[in-house]
Amino acid sequence: MKITALLMLKCMPEGADPIILANACDVSHFGFFQRSSVREFIVFVSRTVAKRTPPGQRQSVQHEEYKVHSYNRNGLCAIGFMDDHYPVRSAFSLLNQVIDEYQKNFGESWRTAQADSAEPWPYLDNALTKYQDPAEADKLLKIQRELDETKIILHQTIDSVLARGEKLDSLVEKSSDLSAASQMFYSQAKKTNQCCSIL
Repeated sequence: MKITALLMLKCMPEGADPIILANACDVSHFGFFQRSSVREFIVFVSRTVAKRTPPGQRQSVQHEEYKVHSYNRNGLCAIGFMDDHYPVRSAFSLLNQVIDEYQKNFGESWRTAQADSAEPWPYLDNALTKYQDPAEADKLLKIQRELDETKIILHQTIDSVLARGEKLDSLVEKSSDLSAASQMFYSQAKKTNQCCSIL
């Protein structure tokens, strides 16, 4: 999962090309002589997709192994170039955070922009690095990943107890915590399940 570029654009209502307000690219995984062409392609596709994303809408455009995600919030448009494996929900969560942060830092000053900005915006560069892991952008994905790790650890713990040669049957028989009824239930359940097991 990789994010190649994040851009902020001002969409023009008259149908003119959108204006780039901020741009962060990581083209290090491309060949040295391809990098300038890739940057130009990113700018071209960003303008094209932003121009065709109506205000208040989100869209994703597939191009080979990449997806271009776009979110236009009343003329302020965030664009993300991600590979095909980056989760869509995480991508739009990231674009939403980028727009929020841009408005917090710059307010409505973007509305008066008349030309592309060449000034770096450190937040966008940091976001490009930080959100390479989709779980950072999407808190639900992060929680799900933590739950999955906990479940794996739990299974490993039970397996390690059984791997030491201790049989669950002998533990049940020796346990003073279980009543006779619970021990009988365990042995009956085990007998019932044995008839159904496939070897």
